[in-house]
Amino acid sequence: MLSELATALIERACERLVHDAVHLNDTQDFAGFAGLFTVDGSLIRPGGAPLVGREAIRQAYEARPRSRVTRHLCTNVRITVESAERARGLTYVLLFGADAAQPPANHYGWPADARQLLGQFEDEFARTIEGWRIHGRRASFAMHTPVADR
Repeated sequence: MLSELATALIERACERLVHDAVHLNDTQDFAGFAGLFTVDGSLIRPGGAPLVGREAIRQAYEARPRSRVTRHLCTNVRITVESAERARGLTYVLLFGADAAQPPANHYGWPADARQLLGQFEDEFARTIEGWRIHGRRASFAMHTPVADR
């Protein structure tokens, strides 16, 4: 049985992975993002085939348009410690996007896409020799703002 302190430290390490992952994704540091996964880690994006391994994750994200701007706002991060080596997490995510090719609106930044997406990350965390890492992530959407056809 883990002590209260050990449990809290694992929860914090896993919560930090959630926040680091969205930061690295939003800043387009895809090598850093992929490095947060275990060597054999997997990532399933909404509507996408599973990406397995750091290299596959990095390559898939680097293939995205560089002008794509995203901001992931994470909330309700809930970590459940299963053992000294494993934990699970559930995080709600509000995703905003923009196109950096569009001119910024003065000091307000880029115009945000009309569609906003509310989703979640279901994470499996594993303790490795590198520290805690994401072993599996399933991202899904629960809601979106409808956008009229153009």
